[in-house]
Amino acid sequence: MDSYREMYRMMCLIRRYEDRMAEIYTEGKTPLFSIAAGTVPGEMHLAAGQEPVAVGVIRHLRPDDIVTAPHRPHHLAIAKGVDLRRMTAEIFGRRTGLSHGKGGHMHLFDPVVHFSCSGIVGAGFPPAVGAALAFRRQGRDSVAVAFAGEGAANQGTFHESLNLAALWKVPVVFVIEDNHYAISVAKDHSTAVARNSDRAGAYGIPGVYVSGNDVLAISEAAQEAVERARRGEGPTLLEVETTRLYGHFQGDAEAYLKAGEKEAWRAQDPIRHFREFLIEHQYLTESEDENIQNEVAQVVEEAISFARESDEPSPAEALTDVFVAR
Repeated sequence: MDSYREMYRMMCLIRRYEDRMAEIYTEGKTPLFSIAAGTVPGEMHLAAGQEPVAVGVIRHLRPDDIVTAPHRPHHLAIAKGVDLRRMTAEIFGRRTGLSHGKGGHMHLFDPVVHFSCSGIVGAGFPPAVGAALAFRRQGRDSVAVAFAGEGAANQGTFHESLNLAALWKVPVVFVIEDNHYAISVAKDHSTAVARNSDRAGAYGIPGVYVSGNDVLAISEAAQEAVERARRGEGPTLLEVETTRLYGHFQGDAEAYLKAGEKEAWRAQDPIRHFREFLIEHQYLTESEDENIQNEVAQVVEEAISFARESDEPSPAEALTDVFVAR
């Protein structure tokens, strides 16, 4: 099935990209780790393991639909079709980046495909509701999707946005990526309910919890939520169980994890499971898989080469594309 193979390819592309970013991030940061040093200065939050959420949801979106993402955005950006070369250049702080190297990896903006993200926890909820309200007033059937981690569901912006979205019945889908930890705090130490999807009932909207980090189950739930929004029936809250195979940020010692917890997550790698499913059902052959791996590796390396070869901004450019008090 072509759609299954494309989902698998996209998951592999995301994983390849994140693994390469993990390698590149260490450049220039040894033997003494400095967050400001190296090819990629600043923090780096990788989403390896969370590929099923991005692919399962975004495959149901159209180019005119918008996505707002959190500070862990690469998987969502890639699935939405953000220009990978310009995105990588932005992460490297280069002039050819999406924002000319001034935003970095937590502030990726691509108006061509209607994607944005923010380093502020919970900041993507209100803009998504605003976009959805604009769609409705314009008579369009476009949809807005706001992604965030489970920690963001304890922010005021989450509850305010759900309330207004439900009240106005706007076409927005809220997706909570439950990767078990908000930075270093376990979900059951910070959240009064076991599932954030249960909070949907307080606002009179559907709440759906998807367990198992299964791209097909996520896709099924997302399709229903997106179609419901497109029909004008209002918002849905999806909470998806997923896993964070790297730390909260690169350099995270992860001392808060329980013994064997990371190993258990890696043993349940969602890409490997999906690959086994596709081969078992004869949707994918070994040779097709090899071709996919070679193709995504080439795409990623071309993006990295583009970024490395791009110029850094000049000091004078620090005062362009910004508001300056006069």
